[in-house]
Amino acid sequence: MTLPPGTPDLEVLDLLVSVAELGSLGAAARRHAISQPAASMRIAALERRLHLRLLDRGPTGSVLTEPGRAVVAHAQPVLAAAHAFSSAVAALQAADRPRLRIAASKTIADHRMPHWLAALRQARPEVTVALEVGNSRQVEAWVQQAQADVGFVEGPHAPVELASRVLGADDLVVVVGRGHPWARRREPLTVRELAGTALLWREPGSGTRDTVWELLAAETEPHSPAAELGSTAAILTTARTGTAPAVLSRLVAGAALAAGDLIEIPLADAVLTRNFRAVWRRRSPPAGPGELLVRYAEGIEQHGPA
Repeated sequence: MTLPPGTPDLEVLDLLVSVAELGSLGAAARRHAISQPAASMRIAALERRLHLRLLDRGPTGSVLTEPGRAVVAHAQPVLAAAHAFSSAVAALQAADRPRLRIAASKTIADHRMPHWLAALRQARPEVTVALEVGNSRQVEAWVQQAQADVGFVEGPHAPVELASRVLGADDLVVVVGRGHPWARRREPLTVRELAGTALLWREPGSGTRDTVWELLAAETEPHSPAAELGSTAAILTTARTGTAPAVLSRLVAGAALAAGDLIEIPLADAVLTRNFRAVWRRRSPPAGPGELLVRYAEGIEQHGPA
């Protein structure tokens, strides 16, 4: 099927409909981001093509003629169909784009994921990534429930319900604010002393909390928390005040330590560390962009950002 000779293009029909809607050629020109003389020239070209006078031009402005109003009435459903067509094509394009659903613990999302996603985007810029952020147990649950294709968690042990791969290790440090008595401490801290101290803890389900709790509980029953806070940012802010010590990822505490807002207290008889892991459902290992992301994350953690 071919278009009949003289069929106008959609853009000029859209301009004419704008004149009808706005009541002014100048207003229509502004809507379409063109000058009024350019709009007038396009309408004049349409009139020649259709062999119809569409506008009455006068010193006070331009008014649609009877044929002009009829052309607008016929043009409106054509333009509506064109918009529907464009929306349908956009939806098809979006559905055809590769999509990767990932979930990550808060520390990983804030401090490691940007590097990993940058590497993935450089290799596969067409991939649309959706990221959910929670604590490690929430991430594991999202992966188990197939709400995420692959997850990234931290903690002392691999989740037994999921397949996993260690990507790298993360150091944890004991920190206090400058006003805390430990800030003037000369000798390292023992694990028993740390266990007997009221600390600032993350909420249950946090990989940091699980790692530290396991270490302390192996020595003695840990002291009840000074506070349980749902984000590392809240712990950082509270620790700076000297309220209580905290155990944080060095990735999280690094800037505050460098600025002198927090003081690191070394441990005499233990090294605090936990692993970063990628996790997935055993029957659905990461493939395509998911597999690439895991590979890039493993490489960056082992060798550092390029």
